[in-house]
Amino acid sequence: MSFFFRMASRMRPSTPEEVVRSIKDSFLALSSKTSARALEEVEKNISSLRQLLSGDGEAEPNQEQVVQITVEICNEDVLPVFVQNLPSLGWGVRKDLVHCWCILLGQKVDDSYCCVKYIEDHAELLDFLVDCYKNWDIALNCGSMLRECIKYPALAKYVLGSNSFELFFEYVELPNFDIASDALNTFKDLLTRHETVVAEFLSSHYEQFFELYTRILTSNNYVTRRQSVKFLSEFLLEASNSKIMKRYILEVHFLNIMIGLLKDSSKNIRICAFHVFKVFVANPNKPRSIIQALLDNRRELLKLIRNLPASKGEAELDEERDLIIQEIEKL
Repeated sequence: MSFFFRMASRMRPSTPEEVVRSIKDSFLALSSKTSARALEEVEKNISSLRQLLSGDGEAEPNQEQVVQITVEICNEDVLPVFVQNLPSLGWGVRKDLVHCWCILLGQKVDDSYCCVKYIEDHAELLDFLVDCYKNWDIALNCGSMLRECIKYPALAKYVLGSNSFELFFEYVELPNFDIASDALNTFKDLLTRHETVVAEFLSSHYEQFFELYTRILTSNNYVTRRQSVKFLSEFLLEASNSKIMKRYILEVHFLNIMIGLLKDSSKNIRICAFHVFKVFVANPNKPRSIIQALLDNRRELLKLIRNLPASKGEAELDEERDLIIQEIEKL
């Protein structure tokens, strides 16, 4: 070890309290004056934090120290400082900060996740992260941080029930493909990670949710339309969502949307729409309105289904198509 390296090591903060204080001070200096020197200090501190939390490639991190740093970060209110200063940071330091964020959230202190509890008590941080999808420079960083948060049921529940959740229906149509796809991934995580949380949310927000979802199903944006119908076909057919599916297939409005998507110029959209449409037809307890809509469109539907293109990996498609044709012909 060189003399200069030993000297530098001695000058670095040594205790968890000193480490966190140094990080916070450097961010506060950045807030008061955005200079190259201030940015350099923040970058150095976050790089050091990453090394302390995940090791240096040769030695594993000291887990006791990691826990102590986590506690201090919560005690010193450093998480809001991280989030609020993201727009001022460069690409490299944001990447390091996201890495540190993921490790910190996963630290258990006395049988609870210290940082998760902190965010639960300061839920405006979640709103800020959702809102950051509007800032294309930091959108992907915030998306990663947000997905880490919603691994935890309490935080996912907050986002689902917040006004911020509705923003995702706008984000999935953003013209920037990478950001729109990232927002869709977050949206999917919110609706698939925690079955009980999602069931409670949809039971109390059913009309509002599907009214918004209908907009993206009928979007002029091909990618949005394709991804939204694909996700719906997967989501409704999950066993955990059977109650939502049974409610969905009673509504003629939603049947008409699927009929419209069966006419789409995209082969993939037509196949995904069929996987939702077939549930309407196969339902043994179809209400009269559904039966009438199928009868009114019978000739066209039979033609659309017979012309449904074959799809790789869809071994059961032909069999399902024949069964649905038979059901419609029996009406």
